[in-house]
Amino acid sequence: MNRLYTRALRPLLFRLDAEDAHHVTLAGLRRAVRVPGALEALEALYGTPPSGVLASTVFGLSFASPIGLAAGLDKNAMSVEAWGRVGLGFLEVGTVTPRPQGGNPRPRLFRLPSDAALINRMGFNNDGADVVAERLTRLRERRVPLGVNIGKNKDTPNEEAELDYRACLRSLYAHGDFFVVNVSSPNTPGLRALQAGDELARLLRGVLNEADDLRVRHLLPAKPILVKIAPDLTDFELETTVSAAVSAGVGGFVVSNTTLSRDHLTHEKRGETGGLSGRPLRERSTALVRRVHRLTKGRVPIVGSGGVFTGRDAYDKIKAGASLVEVYTALVYEGPGLARRVNAELTALLSADGLTHVSQAVGVDA
Repeated sequence: MNRLYTRALRPLLFRLDAEDAHHVTLAGLRRAVRVPGALEALEALYGTPPSGVLASTVFGLSFASPIGLAAGLDKNAMSVEAWGRVGLGFLEVGTVTPRPQGGNPRPRLFRLPSDAALINRMGFNNDGADVVAERLTRLRERRVPLGVNIGKNKDTPNEEAELDYRACLRSLYAHGDFFVVNVSSPNTPGLRALQAGDELARLLRGVLNEADDLRVRHLLPAKPILVKIAPDLTDFELETTVSAAVSAGVGGFVVSNTTLSRDHLTHEKRGETGGLSGRPLRERSTALVRRVHRLTKGRVPIVGSGGVFTGRDAYDKIKAGASLVEVYTALVYEGPGLARRVNAELTALLSADGLTHVSQAVGVDA
């Protein structure tokens, strides 16, 4: 069935502007959910059969598969029910900011097919935390763990950023299973400065205090708070960022966000400003997973993200130290059959190495 996407649907979508094609895809998924039997059909075509090899528990949550959806593809939680039926083990929606914002001027999303990559400078365009929260309350089903990626509004100065992240939590805490503090997007001016040690520690302590207050006030379970870091940090910056996050008490890391690097690209749009994702990010992000795993001595779970197109790509990140792995750009190029294929390939690789459970591979190469 994936040939239907790569041979028929993808050529049609690729005739459209990249962002227009993105909206068409999300709208199509959302409309399909309203058709009787559509969700069951999606699962029959693209779902991953239950697997005792791939199922695991990470930061207190149960995942049927380690392969999940990265933030950025469904910023506004428009198609959560559909994503939950195409073989993914978890979803991360967002980035969501307290107030709605339009993001940067278009065009702001670019395909680089010869590099199997995307460049985006979206700028946290989203409907705002209250609208996304209301949308999540109307879900008829939620079959996999849901993460919510949160950020600050563009016009909020860094010294007040903590207030924005806390506001997002107040709106969304009841609706997510875990939260990701995004301080690493290259498309909001000054945002990456929040990764600096002391500033990051203050920010995360404020966010964690807010989460604890919400848990107690509303009698809700504790929910992991992760932090997403950039792939462009120097060794010293990475050490201080990881140390600050661990000392603040974060539940995990998402490694990594998009890169500003343009090494070895061939496509004519390689000079567009913004964050690069896809296959060119694969090795860089896997190396960063390994470094974070070493810095934390394997004690803090890592979600690996960047350039995952195959089961081998996912396996490399898992062996480097990731307990979970996210996909985004590969879905644009490979379509909705991606997760089923990656899960099958990953299962075969584990078996070939004599492993009976995915957790046995976490960090073996680190």
